[in-house]
Amino acid sequence: MTVSNTSNFATLAVHAGSQADASTGAVIPAISLSTTFAQSKPAVPLGDYEYSRSANPNRDGFETAVAALEGAKYALGYSSGSAATANVLQALASNTHLVSIGDVYGGTHRYFTKVAHAHSVDVAFTNLIEQELEQALTRETSLVWIESPSNPTLTVTDISVVAQIIAKERATRAAASPTPNPIYLVVDNTFLSPYIQNPLAHGADVVVHSVTKYINGHSDVVMGVAATSNDLIHEKLRFLQNALGAIPSPFDSWLAHRGLKTLHLRARAASSNALAVAQYLENAIGSTVVAVSYPGLKSHPKRDVVLKQHRDGLGGGMVSFRIKGGADAANKFCASTKIFTLAESLGGIESLCEVPAQMTHAGIPKDKREASGVFDDLIRLSVGIEDSEDILADIEQALAKATA
Repeated sequence: MTVSNTSNFATLAVHAGSQADASTGAVIPAISLSTTFAQSKPAVPLGDYEYSRSANPNRDGFETAVAALEGAKYALGYSSGSAATANVLQALASNTHLVSIGDVYGGTHRYFTKVAHAHSVDVAFTNLIEQELEQALTRETSLVWIESPSNPTLTVTDISVVAQIIAKERATRAAASPTPNPIYLVVDNTFLSPYIQNPLAHGADVVVHSVTKYINGHSDVVMGVAATSNDLIHEKLRFLQNALGAIPSPFDSWLAHRGLKTLHLRARAASSNALAVAQYLENAIGSTVVAVSYPGLKSHPKRDVVLKQHRDGLGGGMVSFRIKGGADAANKFCASTKIFTLAESLGGIESLCEVPAQMTHAGIPKDKREASGVFDDLIRLSVGIEDSEDILADIEQALAKATA
């Protein structure tokens, strides 16, 4: 069996894009730091590369691996998750329209509301996209953007339902014009990673990740990636990747590829720990906790969708909950933890906690934040792969101090 004819995740994670070096036999690819590559005559490179912004061996290997794990034909690496978002938006024509879920990462919301307008892209937000999307679409809508689960309230969206609405809109446009305006579905899959969810399999056209999070998994790389099987989208994104130059370094690509090889192990361990945390917090509702959101709980309102979209019904490593006592209690909880570090970001091997209203989502106006469920008492946990007993003990003592 070769790597090219298997769909088993762990085998692909270890081997895709990572063949032994033909000249040295090295099992792990070397880091190729060269910015330029020799040519035998003008415009005829000696090998596959000519300039590292356009393509680099380490970036190619990483992109190949992500494409394999997302079930995509193509993947494109970027210098950050925000750069991946920007490249996707740059691919849109001017004077176009975008529909996004309201509960979206603060940096994405910032780009949509403060940068996209400069490129004549109008953005509409909805907190009930499955129910409201059909009415929110206009003739100019060219992109629908969702996170599932969302950041930070962990709202689950049925990707296939959204894809079906978009397919209906495509059919309507095709019947009205021989050259209809295209419309695409983009899913930010950062919170789950390719191991737990593959949005392309449910009808998405593009999937994006902040590689900084679960794909790299070690809190030492800032990077992004987009994956697609659509030839036209890939052509546009590949051109923009080179033209705009927001590409990752060879070393970051190498590190992210190394992290990707253990994604399946880390994602399962984090999901197991997060489920234990969510169950503990759910049992504390009414005493120290107001509400808990975690896709792995049987009580999650979209549990049926989780079972359909997530590998083995796993909930991922992210948990959010509202603590009794308001913003003061949320602050005190995060200041009292010993295993959980108070810090932004997520998806690393270590456990992190944050207060979104004051940190990752502080740039969103309060009324819009709260309309999406991001209240001042909301705490977001990125549960790591430490021993579950230590994690639960830390949650217990921090809750006791914060709500005393």
